[in-house]
Amino acid sequence: MANKPYGPKYFVPVVAGKAVRAVAKIRGGGSAFPGYVTTRLAPNFLRDVTSQFRYGIVYVLGSNGKSTTTHMLTEVLRGHGLTVFTNPSGANLPQGIASSILAESSVFGRLKADIGVLEVDEAFALEFAAVVPPATVLVLNTQVDQLYRFYETERVADMMLDTAERASAHIVTNREDPYLSKIARRYAAGDATRPDITYFGATEAVIAAAPHGLFNAKDYRDAHITLEPHVARAELVGTDRAGATIDVAGQVIDVILPAKGLHYGIDAAAALATASVILGEDFSGESAAKAFAAMKPAYGRGELLQFGEEQVEFVMFKNAASLQLNLDALPEPPEQVLLAIDEGTPDISWIYDIDFAALDHVDVITGAKAWQIALRLEHEGIRIGTVEPDLKKAIDIMKGLPKPSSGLKTWIVNYEIMMLARKQIGFLELENQR
Repeated sequence: MANKPYGPKYFVPVVAGKAVRAVAKIRGGGSAFPGYVTTRLAPNFLRDVTSQFRYGIVYVLGSNGKSTTTHMLTEVLRGHGLTVFTNPSGANLPQGIASSILAESSVFGRLKADIGVLEVDEAFALEFAAVVPPATVLVLNTQVDQLYRFYETERVADMMLDTAERASAHIVTNREDPYLSKIARRYAAGDATRPDITYFGATEAVIAAAPHGLFNAKDYRDAHITLEPHVARAELVGTDRAGATIDVAGQVIDVILPAKGLHYGIDAAAALATASVILGEDFSGESAAKAFAAMKPAYGRGELLQFGEEQVEFVMFKNAASLQLNLDALPEPPEQVLLAIDEGTPDISWIYDIDFAALDHVDVITGAKAWQIALRLEHEGIRIGTVEPDLKKAIDIMKGLPKPSSGLKTWIVNYEIMMLARKQIGFLELENQR
């Protein structure tokens, strides 16, 4: 028993954490506190539990798309018969990840899984890698995000690249990203410790057809250096409203995307590239396509939820890139629109960089930043129905509108508003609880 990464030594810490989690769930709150309790009582809990996975741990990093890509990769690997542990997308900080592991493990710290796929916050990823070393690191993109928190885009890129260097087996990264595509330069020629480096991307034609491109940040430190022409193991070669065509090492795979937009096609290419390098010869395009066909949207990202006799489509964003790409993905102006940003997005000055042409009106603007949004849309000449900063009242106004012909109301919201709005319409579960 002493040689096993689990055993009686974890009984008290795990039971204590599970008890705290049960209380938090009864009170209707998701919490990282159960993980904090367990790791305080057993500092090696995370390292020991995750060391049980045959294929090790995959980190998913990036400014945008972490939750969706983690979800896609998890389902593709499950479609190949693997048992996958993953953290729901709201639990991407170390204590939240610990809480997620706690929920799945036995009272002796046993967790039956072949592989772990973890969305990890880039600010904590390097520190977390010292506790839970990754076998594979997937890095999605560098986009302007949370400058109040990170200050410079270059700093975010360096955080992710530093973490990628901790991978023991594979690095999978974005060929089209000016920062990330240069990861190989960090290794000396002939460095035997260098992990396998794999790229995903999209054809020039696909990118050119997008109204605002991929919205990746420019690297002004090496502005004189052109993007390196790497061969992509998984390349997005076509996309439409509902699906994408991706070439994975010569296998052309048609997939049904869980939500609309070019960015979801890129995320799918990232997930397929990663699954392909992990599984090797066992990777099957047919199994991957079936997994996508059965896939539901990631929590709050393109979800359709019942709202009386109608449905609400949640279009979630957290920064300029995700808002623009989601607006670009709208096939036509929605019939009924709620737009909301609250204090979860402290600085929204970037809304003046957004092209709102995909909207011809907004029925209700809500959240703490409602009047700032209203001012921006007024400059754009977009018709506004009501500005109501109180979310509950705003939802009541949306409920009172005539039923749209499509039966669908579109709510374009940041993460915090998405969580609150789901609760307001009766969906009480939180994404870091199961």
